[in-house]
Amino acid sequence: MAEAHQAVAFQFTVTPEGVDFRLSREALKHVYLSGINSWKKRLIRIKNGILRGVYPGSPTSWLVVVMATVGSSFCNVDVSLGLVGCIQRCLPQGCGPYQTPQTRALLSMAIFSTGVWVTGIFFFRQTLKLLLSYHGWMFEMHGKTSNLTRIWAMCVRLLSSRHPMLYSFQTSLPKLPVPRVSATIQRYLESVRPLLDDEEYYRMEMLAKEFQNKTAPRLQKYLVLKSWWASNYVSDWWEEYIYLRGRSPLMVNSNYYVMDLVLIKNTDVQAARLGNTIHAMIMYRRKLDREEIKPVMALGIVPMCSYQMERMFNTTRVPGKETDVLQHLSDSRHVAVYHKGRFFKLWLYEGSRLLKPQDLEMQFQRILDDPSPPQPGEEKLAALTAGGRVEWAQARQAFFSSGKNKAALEAIERAAFFVALDEESYRYDPEDEASLSLYGKALLHGNCYNRWFDKSFTLISFKNGQLGLNAEHAWADAPIIGHLWEFVLGTDSFHLGYTETGHCLGKPNPALPPPTRLQWDIPKQCQAVIESSYQVAKALADDVELYCFQFLPFGKGLIKKCRTSPDAFVQIALQLAHFRDRGKFCLTYEASMTRMFREGRTETVRSCTSESTAFVQAMVEKSHAKADLRDLFQKAAKKHQNMYRLAMTGAGIDRHLFCLYLVSKYLGVSSPFLAEVSTVVGCVLCPTALLHPGLGPSHEGARPVFCLAGSPEAPWRAGPAFPPTPQLGLRSWAQREQHPLRVVGVLVTGNRQTYDLSGGDSTTETSEAVVGRGSSHKPYVACAKGTTGWWPGSSCTLSRTVPGSE
Repeated sequence: MAEAHQAVAFQFTVTPEGVDFRLSREALKHVYLSGINSWKKRLIRIKNGILRGVYPGSPTSWLVVVMATVGSSFCNVDVSLGLVGCIQRCLPQGCGPYQTPQTRALLSMAIFSTGVWVTGIFFFRQTLKLLLSYHGWMFEMHGKTSNLTRIWAMCVRLLSSRHPMLYSFQTSLPKLPVPRVSATIQRYLESVRPLLDDEEYYRMEMLAKEFQNKTAPRLQKYLVLKSWWASNYVSDWWEEYIYLRGRSPLMVNSNYYVMDLVLIKNTDVQAARLGNTIHAMIMYRRKLDREEIKPVMALGIVPMCSYQMERMFNTTRVPGKETDVLQHLSDSRHVAVYHKGRFFKLWLYEGSRLLKPQDLEMQFQRILDDPSPPQPGEEKLAALTAGGRVEWAQARQAFFSSGKNKAALEAIERAAFFVALDEESYRYDPEDEASLSLYGKALLHGNCYNRWFDKSFTLISFKNGQLGLNAEHAWADAPIIGHLWEFVLGTDSFHLGYTETGHCLGKPNPALPPPTRLQWDIPKQCQAVIESSYQVAKALADDVELYCFQFLPFGKGLIKKCRTSPDAFVQIALQLAHFRDRGKFCLTYEASMTRMFREGRTETVRSCTSESTAFVQAMVEKSHAKADLRDLFQKAAKKHQNMYRLAMTGAGIDRHLFCLYLVSKYLGVSSPFLAEVSTVVGCVLCPTALLHPGLGPSHEGARPVFCLAGSPEAPWRAGPAFPPTPQLGLRSWAQREQHPLRVVGVLVTGNRQTYDLSGGDSTTETSEAVVGRGSSHKPYVACAKGTTGWWPGSSCTLSRTVPGSE
């Protein structure tokens, strides 16, 4: 109870003589410092808001304009062409600070200078937005840059040369353009031509023509209107209908994981590794709050949208019966911790001071040494976040809306992030082929109740000091969490360090109050719901098997020596392997980024093209000369590169069709073409087809789809599996009531190319594999399979690279 008394600023006792007040100077000091820290953050946000709002201008440039205007006046030169005199005459007469002619003249010149300065900022910002709308540089051959592109690059550098903050370019980024319906339909028909026979294609062509001439113009008008009004005509609907309205479990289906460094070991002390890591994470959060992180720049000059980084910390996904809601707080001073079935609240600050790594190590060691048992129903409580969303929403309303349960749940949901302390040990062992597989599986779903899947991310710590992340997908795409992880691992390894015994540097403060146990009152009815959610999650986890192994033969270096795009190479290889294994082609979903536009997220690249299928068929026939095969391959590679560039520049297919489909549902308009398109799983409504029952498509007669996600603005990308350091991921979806998951993924890191594989054999199954690369690790490969059996070796195909590295 001593710690509880220390946490109270004052106490009072009612006695016959009166009320006896007892003030705690230490507690009052912490309250005072906390308030000072809060006001500092507010002032920093105000200052950053001003600096961001006037970018590419600055207060210094305003002063220069004012001084120039005043100086020209003293030289009897009226640069305002009489406007200063007009402003002076409009100023009110009478007593006041500007009653003298000199004061009125200075005030008039200041007003005029401010107007000129604001006009200049607006002009430069609009000019930069116009320049960033140019994407011709993406379609030029390497080494053959046109004069127009050179001039464009110099202009962009000139307008963005002043040191930008994280969100400085947000208002200068162009909006995602709405493609012409005719162009989208033409590209859609091209994408399905290799998959349909002549009769089916003719039928689809007639449906498309009817849609284009009759229904599409009305729907397109609404999209154009939305593009004028909203920052992005896709992203809000994408977040709501693809993510937040999904009623299936987040675990495996949506959340992805991130691995630790697999070949570097910093320490075996679990608490010490957590101390350094969490300290580094809060340092990164401080940089985010102060906008000290530089925006990601393609080619060093083209800024990427940074809006997804706003909700990295202090964010949780709150379940609802029909749709979830993302709850984001401006600040949080604690983390929620899970260990051996118990939940703790651990403060990150002492007053206004961030706890040092050695203090955090001591606090986590106190949790690890705590012998108290879980309360009734507490151990598997987090299984509610791993099960169905409707069941979790109902249980939350029924059992967690009042009393101590509400207070404890708020402590978790209002935490900066969630920390899971596992008792198992996982690490890559070259002598144990299954070690990396078990490590990835533990990060993906754990034991189904030791991860809080609703938090923006869960930091997972194993007993041997190895770490990992499990991240929720709705708030951002994987490259965003990768930026955090890269900073954390670098800070942990190269800046903070450890003692020879593996502990954090420095001596801890033993006077710190220990972490607080969260108190629950979970009735039997709620425990039954928890057990039901656990069984749902366990069945889902048991349906996934992850298999990881090294891939050493070659990487992107060899592919580049052949003067070929690594991305196109592995995508075409995927088509060849799938055709050899299945004897047919299928739609292939590869994700690209659209972050060159404001609030952009992803777009689909349909990598199964007529050119790639022509090459595959020629390879299978084995009757063509090598020169002919090379020509066919080059044509397929160029086609794929062009499709990827079109997707990145807002001229994709699927997001436009997705929005047209939603508008048609809102208006109650029936379209046979959109109905036909929406039956292709993963095609229009994304692989999971996570839509409201009234808006989602039927899965009856759906076609099999490969789903491959990538991101060219970063050297890695992730899906629900995300191996070492910002490396890679394996993502998969399936209707598990009918078919178990069956996916193959290949990961290669280091200075070699990164690859991935995915596939499925049922008409109702969709799968996605995602990859990336690191900078200092040997290649490794990750594959997954389902309970239906392992794929033959002929189906293991190389796929996916980062186009930005070509």
